Amino acid sequence: MTKTLKKTLPIILSLLGVALFTFIAAKAGIQPVMEALGKVGVGGFFLLVLIQLVLDVGLGLAWKAAVPQIGLARLTGARFVRDAAGACLPFSQLGGMVLGVRATLAGHQARDVDGEDLHWPEGVAANLVDITTEVLGQIAFILVAILCLVGHQGAARFIWPLMGGMVLLSLGIAGFIWTQHRGGSMVRKAAMFFGRHIASDWRESLIGNTDIFQARLESLWGRPDRIMLGAIVHFSCWVGGAAATWTALELLGAHVGFLSALAIEGVVCGIMSAGFLVPAALGVQEAAYVALGLIFGIDSQISLSLSLLRRGRDILIGIPVLLGWQAVEMNRLRKERATLAGTPDDTVTSVLKKARTSAMAGAAGKDGSSHQKAEKEDDAAFATAPRVL
Repeated sequence: MTKTLKKTLPIILSLLGVALFTFIAAKAGIQPVMEALGKVGVGGFFLLVLIQLVLDVGLGLAWKAAVPQIGLARLTGARFVRDAAGACLPFSQLGGMVLGVRATLAGHQARDVDGEDLHWPEGVAANLVDITTEVLGQIAFILVAILCLVGHQGAARFIWPLMGGMVLLSLGIAGFIWTQHRGGSMVRKAAMFFGRHIASDWRESLIGNTDIFQARLESLWGRPDRIMLGAIVHFSCWVGGAAATWTALELLGAHVGFLSALAIEGVVCGIMSAGFLVPAALGVQEAAYVALGLIFGIDSQISLSLSLLRRGRDILIGIPVLLGWQAVEMNRLRKERATLAGTPDDTVTSVLKKARTSAMAGAAGKDGSSHQKAEKEDDAAFATAPRVL
């Protein structure tokens, strides 16, 4: 029953999300939404894309701040892939995290800044620490958003549930941090979870190296100043996301203050975090924007247009990122196959050459002992040859 639930739950949530999205779109009306989007124009849309690209680089910097052992370009690229998977693929946020781990190790020669090879223990540890620092920054951002929401009519129905959610999220992240520090059995369970979602050869590498995995986590958490810096940079990126929302609202013709946009973005992020199991937050994001917009006097058509702009921006960035990542993975697989295909042939050729040389030496020998010695060398050479023919 558990396996059946795992397979059917994403489908059920996706269908509910589609139904909610359709209902909101029908209530807002297609024509008013298209008119609102027309105010933004192509130039305005690409401005929003540019702002998001800058924020994505900032997220890479936040990751680098907490995990200095891995290069900035690799971490930034992995962050692009992780976000693109969550926005463009029919996965929940957990699925995007698994792909983020693989992207951290992407490329034919994955190495850290010291030239050491990167494997699954390093990739999973780096992603867990980044997710933790991001949640810490998100909690601070949502609390600031709640403060900006206080005093507005109808805000109470959001404030108290969000406060309760922040308490639960804070307790959850505290337990998550404790687990990474001392929860040996829980770390093994985390390794088993990621192991069930990756290829078999990588699975053995991860599960068979849980001690190394724990050591990598302890090494990263041994620098609390780095962890705090990562959380601060993440918080700054969340505030930058509020600036992007404010810019989009201005382009749509809804003139609200920056603090109002920060409140909208923060509360929407909190609601989307609660609905993390819904693939791409379909329907959840739209409902949150519309509900928060009504508190600040924003028409539902503009709120829905804001959500659609966000989705269009994420898709425009995400699709090329995923295609590029697939190209990198295919190139790596080609090189590995070429290496594996070349090694047996070279070995057999070397063995055959050795056998031919010894046979010629045996034929040229004038006494029986030389001939017998050559035959023994032939037998030894073919006996040690790999069975690839």
